[in-house]
Amino acid sequence: VQLVESGGGLVQPGGSVRLSCAASGFTFTNFAMNWVRQAPGKGREWISSIDRAGTRPLYADSVKGRFTISRDNTNNILYLDLSGLNSDDTAMYYCVKYRLPYVHYDRSTEKDFDTWGPGTQVTVSA
Repeated sequence: VQLVESGGGLVQPGGSVRLSCAASGFTFTNFAMNWVRQAPGKGREWISSIDRAGTRPLYADSVKGRFTISRDNTNNILYLDLSGLNSDDTAMYYCVKYRLPYVHYDRSTEKDFDTWGPGTQVTVSA
């Protein structure tokens, strides 16, 4: 099982960026997927998840209305579109797989996850 994120970098305040996560080694369509971030000096924060079909996205209040999660089940790719970025969004962003297939929780915690990508850094700065 492998998850590999890409697309991070330096972004100006108010700017936008798209993160991608290439998934392999498991049946992608059997699993809802998540994005989690960790800001410098802070704990991990779940920010978004999406069901297997890509029809039910969920968001943390901190990113709702600014971030959009989506998935490409043909090519096994998870996306996160970030917009309206500010310094609080500076973090390492991780693509994360649920431990169990067919589940999609309204509230997810780390115990629900079993595979993390290495992360991609997003830095918001002028």
